[in-house]
Amino acid sequence: MSFLRWFGSFLGPRPVEVPGQPLDAEDASDWDPETVQIWVGLGNPGAQYAMHRHNVGFMAVDAIAEIHRFQPPKKSFHGWAQQGRIGASRILLLKPATFMNDSGRAVRAAMDFFKKDVGDVTIFHDELDLAPFKVKVKVGGGTAGHNGLRSTEAHVGNAFRRVRIGIGHPGHKDRVTGHVLGNYAKAETDQLADMLGAVAAEAEWLAKSDDARFMNEVALRLQS
Repeated sequence: MSFLRWFGSFLGPRPVEVPGQPLDAEDASDWDPETVQIWVGLGNPGAQYAMHRHNVGFMAVDAIAEIHRFQPPKKSFHGWAQQGRIGASRILLLKPATFMNDSGRAVRAAMDFFKKDVGDVTIFHDELDLAPFKVKVKVGGGTAGHNGLRSTEAHVGNAFRRVRIGIGHPGHKDRVTGHVLGNYAKAETDQLADMLGAVAAEAEWLAKSDDARFMNEVALRLQS
């Protein structure tokens, strides 16, 4: 399936996802222990949340999984996880099923299983303080009121890498909740598809820890 066809199906009816109840102790035979990085998309489970701006982290890891042909997702680590390779790096993609406010529990479970440090974790999330569809990367920092980041920090510390996906600020604090928990408008879907496609296509630079090159290449794709 091409990315555009996949994105079209993404916008259509989707099966309802409910919080998973995976076992606390994972079966080691299910996963390749060579996994070197854990990439987590933040969002809320359920079809009613699928197109919320707050769920763009989920969308990003879905796009990466599609473009790079990751294995099908399994219920694991208090969420949905899938393994694959990007370049020479084996990566676990994870979407927590715990709802945004408890995202860190899933991140901690995956880290403990693979015996990884916080420096091996990348979080994809929505960012109010960036213009819509802008993509920036940084390591560490505050949570800026983002409940998914706050939960992750509480479980693993704050030294994880963040792929910040701009959703823009609505202009007044009273409108923030409705904006964040609102659907992308139909007029925004082409830009959304372009941005997700660029993030997925240039993900190898993230896997190589060349964050500056990743940001530059994504920006160039979006300009063209």
